[in-house]
Amino acid sequence: MQWWRVLFVVPGFVGFACILLLTASLVGIEIDTSRVEAPTVPCLDDDAGGCPVGMTPSDFHVPWGFNLLDVAVNIEWSEPEKAWIGVVDAKYAENCPPDSNGLTSCEAEDFEFVAGGPEDSDEFTFSLKPGDYRFTSGGRDGSNLDDQLVTITSTIHISNVGEILLAIIGVLLMIGAVEMIYPIKLFWKKFVKA
Repeated sequence: MQWWRVLFVVPGFVGFACILLLTASLVGIEIDTSRVEAPTVPCLDDDAGGCPVGMTPSDFHVPWGFNLLDVAVNIEWSEPEKAWIGVVDAKYAENCPPDSNGLTSCEAEDFEFVAGGPEDSDEFTFSLKPGDYRFTSGGRDGSNLDDQLVTITSTIHISNVGEILLAIIGVLLMIGAVEMIYPIKLFWKKFVKA
């Protein structure tokens, strides 16, 4: 065996690492669940009109690099009969800015929801795509000011294109490592001679 064949370890290791990453991505990596106390927005039946919508005071920015990932954030809350939660594009903060209490002058009908909203009963999944977002919340008819527990669970996968590239690179590097140890030309010559 020639000394340079020992270098098969490098492409073999990198190829194995690619296959390992691919496997982890296919299974999915779940980040620890976090729980947050959040207030429910009161919505009392009266002649004043509709129910106000609460909004986070700052944007939730998702950077460009998330194009390479498939991140799913599952949000569920403990008081679905009293409140709803949703995600909107941050552009709505221009027309419906939250005041010092986090309430906007808009109602749920004024928003186009990226995920969640009044139609979802007790949970929704938000797929993170690059952009700026705001979380919103509103009360259902007759709800009073109260606290609720919001549970957030995130699962990370590599995007489909990334998984395909990892699979191709991993397999090619593993084949290259095997080729460095046992060159196909040698096997072919032995096969022809036989």
